[in-house]
Amino acid sequence: MTKLSVNVNKIATLRNSRGGDEPNLMRFVHRVIALGAEGITVHPRADRRHITPEDARAVVREVKTVETNFEGDIREDFLDLVLECRPTQCTLVPVKPGEITSNHGWDVRRWSFLLSPVIARLKQEGIRVSLFVAAGDLDSIRETAAIGGDRIEIYTEPYAEAFQRGTVDQELHKVLLSSEEAGRLGVGVNAGHDLTHENLPLLVNRVANLAEVSIGHQLMSRALDVGMDRAIGDYLRAAHGRAPRP
Repeated sequence: MTKLSVNVNKIATLRNSRGGDEPNLMRFVHRVIALGAEGITVHPRADRRHITPEDARAVVREVKTVETNFEGDIREDFLDLVLECRPTQCTLVPVKPGEITSNHGWDVRRWSFLLSPVIARLKQEGIRVSLFVAAGDLDSIRETAAIGGDRIEIYTEPYAEAFQRGTVDQELHKVLLSSEEAGRLGVGVNAGHDLTHENLPLLVNRVANLAEVSIGHQLMSRALDVGMDRAIGDYLRAAHGRAPRP
């Protein structure tokens, strides 16, 4: 069954917009876990515009019943934080200066000389390592396996956009090719970016080896419409392959 890891960056963004400690990040972390979320994801960026290193430390200190996932690039201070905190999983994501959000996967073959020693060091500490890759980039999936990556996270914004247009077949096919190649190589499969409670059931039901989805912005947007309790319930239902409730 696909696990739902809730990305809580947007809670921190709202808090940081006014300073102080409201909304309190850890209060919401514990709430979404109580509502059934099966993981917590944070992405401590260099500019600290949402999750801070102190937030990341609080997450691993207080979250004991579900997995924790740190997303980030291979800059030194992020890797030091990961090694200090030892989350369940580290998802390595390429970052461009000034980007609003992550918007492309690794060219793993090109950057393997940097990624390979990072993966090895993290795995020495018992941290599962996932690499963010574009759907259909089979070369990057093969290289991920070659350098010891445990999982890939398939970048799903193109799939989500195609679903919205009603022309999803081609992008879904890319996701399926990626998941099949990863499975053949013994690499686990995660997915994330712009997944909604409407487009997620199709993905889950077609990708048999989808271990985890990481969802933040769309889930928090849904919560503004229907409340956090209903939003978490909608996404858990979707992650488990069931159609949206009316």
